[in-house]
Amino acid sequence: MDTMRDRLAPVALRLLDEDPRVAVVLAEIGVAGFVEARRRHPDRVINVGIREQLLIGAASGLALTGMRPIVHTFAGFLVERPFEQVKLDLGHQGVGAVLVSAAASFDWPAGGYTHMAPGDVALLDTLDGWTVHVPGHPDEAETLLRHAVAAGDDKVYVRLSLQSNAQALPVDGARFHTVREGRSGVVVAVGPTLDAVLDATAGLDVTVLYATTVRPFDAAALRRATQTAGTDVVLVEPCLAGTSTTAANDALADVPHRVLGLGVGRRELRRYGTIAEHVAAHGLDARSLRERIVGFTTGTRMPVRA
Repeated sequence: MDTMRDRLAPVALRLLDEDPRVAVVLAEIGVAGFVEARRRHPDRVINVGIREQLLIGAASGLALTGMRPIVHTFAGFLVERPFEQVKLDLGHQGVGAVLVSAAASFDWPAGGYTHMAPGDVALLDTLDGWTVHVPGHPDEAETLLRHAVAAGDDKVYVRLSLQSNAQALPVDGARFHTVREGRSGVVVAVGPTLDAVLDATAGLDVTVLYATTVRPFDAAALRRATQTAGTDVVLVEPCLAGTSTTAANDALADVPHRVLGLGVGRRELRRYGTIAEHVAAHGLDARSLRERIVGFTTGTRMPVRA
């Protein structure tokens, strides 16, 4: 199966063909995938070189002229390194762009911490008005990318990952999807964490919501789910643990509730390892998730299996 990132260049090429407002801005990374796009649209596929601040500045300039730029590089180089430009050149100038990242929290362990960005969504949370999509399957990534480009002049972040669920679910760029219903808690699985969450909650009487658009946060869906499943809420995110706990707390501010935020820990893992080893080390594998979810929703600890 192809990856989410494999879908980016073909979809962008079709969007370039369809809409003269669309432009693509790159900072060297990913250029090889856009050879045909550059051949067909040399004036709208721009490579600024290894200059991430300029990457955002160029996108802002294009947006100020009425263009709809798609901006792509690794998450750490797209959100963290040029954050001042994201804040000022897009936010302060009042223009939008579609930022599309790769590498996610630890998709390239051998690249080291410079190529990991678990805090990207949390960092964007310090700014106003961003839509954030976290697809869990290549088909969802394609759908959400089209939603993002069509979203007028909004500021949109699309977080691509090598991690993927086995099957795509219907996504609309707005609402959470109810996957399973129960009466003893709500588990919100974000993007590529869904398969692990479903394995972890097998046989448990909990509601599972699937979120691929986390900003704006679908407060209405969470509130509906808690009306029958109770107000114990577990958030499982492929980014920094606790990224969406404030949003969940705000959604349930008028009712007694508890929220547990699971995700990538703050402690840096300094051994390269594999993606699967990083998942396990952060407690995001099905076994670890089950222990933590059961412990939170029932107040008991499951025995640790050898």
